[in-house]
Amino acid sequence: MPYSCFNLDIADGIAHIRFSRPDKFNSFIPEFWRELPDAVNDISDNAKARVIVLSAEGKHFTAGMDISVFMSGALDAPPENAHVAAEAFRHHVRALQETFSALENARQPVLAAIQGGAVGAGVDLATACDCRYASADAFFCVQETAIGMTADVGTFPRLAKLVPEGWARQMAYTAERVPAAKAKEIGLVNDVFDSHEALLAGVMTIAEQIAAHSPLAVAGCKRMINYARDHATADTLDYIGLWNAAMLRTEDIKESYLAKSEKRSAVFDELSKVKKSL
Repeated sequence: MPYSCFNLDIADGIAHIRFSRPDKFNSFIPEFWRELPDAVNDISDNAKARVIVLSAEGKHFTAGMDISVFMSGALDAPPENAHVAAEAFRHHVRALQETFSALENARQPVLAAIQGGAVGAGVDLATACDCRYASADAFFCVQETAIGMTADVGTFPRLAKLVPEGWARQMAYTAERVPAAKAKEIGLVNDVFDSHEALLAGVMTIAEQIAAHSPLAVAGCKRMINYARDHATADTLDYIGLWNAAMLRTEDIKESYLAKSEKRSAVFDELSKVKKSL
């Protein structure tokens, strides 16, 4: 189906979502917040790919929240009952948060290829991805502070787990631009490439490596890493034991060794579709 804010192509086990509003610096208009989770959840639930890549056309990855979201009146509290409006606004924010949580909750790894700016909500999006890669001209900015608000769509619960706390605080308090080289140094990005073209080629190579592995094993890796991040070591060890007791597939192990000995690509079963209704 056509989307307002991005193009989606799926080939060779890789779902490639390309933000397609370069003239507006790929800012996130209201349609984006509905379309992105719809697309990601469809890929995840229906096992349409083995890995998801996010990239962008134009100079910048994204300028973050489009001004139309702020100017639409959705953020204004009616004077007659500000408390009731505040309660409703909380649910509005939760809906926006779910857009990026869809990336974190997808069964497939999500790789972000970031060139130019990842500003404001762009940082929220990037931190919800499994891995981030940048071109040399990339920069990251928690812009919300500079416009008089506290970032609320996902930056804080994720950024402080990706980079040293002091850097998370500095980025938030100052709204400074953190260049790609510094982002790599503090662990915000996995690697930096010389150009946009080299970035996309490099990320696609990594995506191909992921897609060549057992989808069940990769999905298990993502689930375990997310679980370990949020739980104690003892709890995670118990969980991985239960996971493998239920889902370790010896056929995939045998196929991996056999394919290597026969010098061919391994063939694995795809994940099953998720049934969300009876």
